[in-house]
Amino acid sequence: MKAIVYTKYGPPDVLQLKEVTKPTPKDNEVLIKVHASTVSSIDLRFRQGKNIIARMMSGLIKPKSNVLGSELAGEVESVGKDVKLFKKGDQVYAAGQMGGHAEYACMPEGKVAMKPTNMTYEEAAAVPFAAPVSLQFLRNKGGVQSGHRVLINGASGGLGTFAVQLAKYFGAEVTGVCSTTNLELVKSLGADKVIDYTKEDFTKDSQTYDIIFDSVGKSSFSKCKSSLDRNGSYLSTVATIPLLLQMLWTSMIGNKKAIFMMAPLRTEDLIFLKELIEVGKLKSVIDRRYPLRETAEAHRYVEKGHKKGNVVITVEHNNKT
Repeated sequence: MKAIVYTKYGPPDVLQLKEVTKPTPKDNEVLIKVHASTVSSIDLRFRQGKNIIARMMSGLIKPKSNVLGSELAGEVESVGKDVKLFKKGDQVYAAGQMGGHAEYACMPEGKVAMKPTNMTYEEAAAVPFAAPVSLQFLRNKGGVQSGHRVLINGASGGLGTFAVQLAKYFGAEVTGVCSTTNLELVKSLGADKVIDYTKEDFTKDSQTYDIIFDSVGKSSFSKCKSSLDRNGSYLSTVATIPLLLQMLWTSMIGNKKAIFMMAPLRTEDLIFLKELIEVGKLKSVIDRRYPLRETAEAHRYVEKGHKKGNVVITVEHNNKT
């Protein structure tokens, strides 16, 4: 089968289209014929190898997994002997381990769910990493509820577009922070207010929030502390040493909390999100689509930091695969 392979950390050029052995599912795994994947922030971090925490996950010296792609949508090709919930031909989406930038990928049964019926494979592929992460930060860590004031920094990105919609679903008053060109997009997702970060610094006005969710890791707890309500939470998806120290400190002292977590990807979250999608409460935003062979170019585009929503990798199959 064809896959995008990397054997060392570095720029997008380390990604190469190669012929590799088709994977065989373990007893608890599902083999998926991939129709679409994405280039997510975690794909970039794992490929770049600049972040020590990312390297601890992906391999200190070189990548442990040579195929990126942290989320995907496709069709079940076969299942391991212990798999009970899926069968050949099921249309699914999944996340939880790398491998999506290929024609076939294996995923543990517990990281797979039936794809939303009203989504294409491309739309569905954008959901199973970014949407569950946003859900867990806002609901499980932030405790978002009706009436909360929530600010989403990076509201037009892959996580941010889902975070805006989810915060609105839970009844929050949502402020989205993005660039000038993305203001209308963020409004269309339900944001009550939008802030153009090229013209205004939200940390310098008098407005305070119950939750500040930094989906892109471009701010800091120290800078945002004065913008939090008395019992407010600063949530960041990017782990840094200062943030981890602030987490420890604020867990013991003070009412305002700094929070980072490794969000576990769970089937129940994918099922919950599927239900929201099928009743029209949640949708994917797709910026660009690239064929599998142009995955390196997709990484270059995402690395610029200006994508709207998600960048999708499409996978075409011929009769020989």
